[in-house]
Amino acid sequence: QVQLVESGGGLGQPGGSLRLSCAASRSNYRITAAKWFRQAPGKERELVASLSSSGAADYADSVKGRFTFSRDSAENTVYLEMNSLKPEDTAVYHCIADLLGYLETGEPVVARLDGQGTQVTVSS
Repeated sequence: QVQLVESGGGLGQPGGSLRLSCAASRSNYRITAAKWFRQAPGKERELVASLSSSGAADYADSVKGRFTFSRDSAENTVYLEMNSLKPEDTAVYHCIADLLGYLETGEPVVARLDGQGTQVTVSS
C-alpha cells in the first residue's frame, strides 16, 4: 500500500533554511499535484503552498518569495524549500498529494494521501 513519507523538519535558525520532502513510498507512483499545510499551536491550519499537475506553484502571502515548492524529475517526490525562516514559520507541516500509479495489469490507480506531518521549529 502506498504512503506519503515526509522528512526534513527540525530546528532552523531565523534567516536560515530548511527543506521538507514528501515522497510516495512506492516508486511506481508519481505525485500529480500536492499541497503543503501547516498548523501552529493555537492557530488554524494554513495552506502554505500548492503545486498543480502542470507544475505551477502558488503560495500564501506569508511565505511568498521565501518558500519554493518543486517536484523531482521522476515526479515521485515534492520538496518545500524554506528560506529566510522566521519564528512564525514554526508549525507542524504536512503534505497532501494526489498520486497516480499502475497495477500489474496496467490499470491506473489514483489516491489522495496525507503525510504524517513534520515539526519545524525556528528559533535562535
